[in-house]
Amino acid sequence: MKRIDFVTLRLFVAIADTGALTAAAEREHTALAAVSKRISDLEASLDTKLLYRQARGVALTPAGDALLHHARTLLDAAGRLSADLSEYSRGVRGHVRLHANTSAIIEFLPAELAAFARAHPEVKIDLEEKISTEVIAAVRDGLTDIGLYAGHVPANGLATFDWRSDRLVLVTPADHRLAALDEVALVEAIDEDFVGLQQDTSLHRLIAAAAESADRRLRMRIQVRSFEGICRMIASRLGIGVLPEAAVTGHLHPLGLARIPLTDAWARRDLRIAVRDMDALPVLAREMVAHLRAGGS
Repeated sequence: MKRIDFVTLRLFVAIADTGALTAAAEREHTALAAVSKRISDLEASLDTKLLYRQARGVALTPAGDALLHHARTLLDAAGRLSADLSEYSRGVRGHVRLHANTSAIIEFLPAELAAFARAHPEVKIDLEEKISTEVIAAVRDGLTDIGLYAGHVPANGLATFDWRSDRLVLVTPADHRLAALDEVALVEAIDEDFVGLQQDTSLHRLIAAAAESADRRLRMRIQVRSFEGICRMIASRLGIGVLPEAAVTGHLHPLGLARIPLTDAWARRDLRIAVRDMDALPVLAREMVAHLRAGGS
C-alpha cells in the first residue's frame, strides 16, 4: 500500500462531509478533476472501494466509514502537533498532559494547577475532562501523562497514588421531605425518582452498585452529562440526585436546593493519581505528580 498523504485525507473528509465530489472540491479550493483522481488513486492503492457513486452524489462504503474515522483522528493529531510545536517558538518550554474526572476538575485542580503554573510560567498544561474509566484507558494507552480518577475504578498495572477525598451528598429541592434531615442513608431515599450522570460514569456505577447491595434498584428518571445539569433538573423537580458536595455548593441558593450528608461508607470517595511508569515520565510530569501529592503547595 502506498503512503496516504494528508491532502488526500482532507479531501476525503470533505467528500464525506458534503456528500459530493464537486462540493468537496469547492470547499477545499481544488479542481474537481484533481479531487476525482486523488480518490481514484487512493482506492487503487488500498485495493478497496471507498465510495458508492450515485446519481446525486456519493456515499461511503463500509471501508470508507472506517477510513473516515482514522482520517479525522490523523488530521486532528496533525493539527494538535502543529499547534504544540508553534507554541515552543513563542516561548513554551515544556508540556504536561492530564486527564481528570469532573470531580477532580471542579473541586481541586483549579487552585493546584494555578499554583503549578505560577511556579512554571513557561510550561503548557493540557487538561482534558474525562470519566474515570476513560482516564485510566488514556493513561494505559499513553494518551496522557497523568490521570486523576475515582479510586474505586480498577487501575491494574498502573502506578497509583493517594491524592484527595471528597464527600457525596444527597441533593433535593429545598422544600423536599428529605431536606429537613441532618443526614440520610441512600436506602431512605431509594423510592424517589433520581437524576444522574450517564451510565458509563464511575459515579453512576457507584450509586447503582450501592442500591443493588441493598437489593434495590435506582429509579433513574433522567441522565445528563454534567453536575450543573443534574442540579437544574433537580431544581425543576424531576428527581433528586447524589453529587460531590463541592460540585453543588454554588448551586444551592441560586436554584433553591438542599444537600443532605449521606451516611453510607461509600459516600466518602478517594480520588487517586495514575501514571504508567513514574520513572519513565518526563521531568515536568514527575514534578506535577509531586506537586499534586504535596497538596498543590
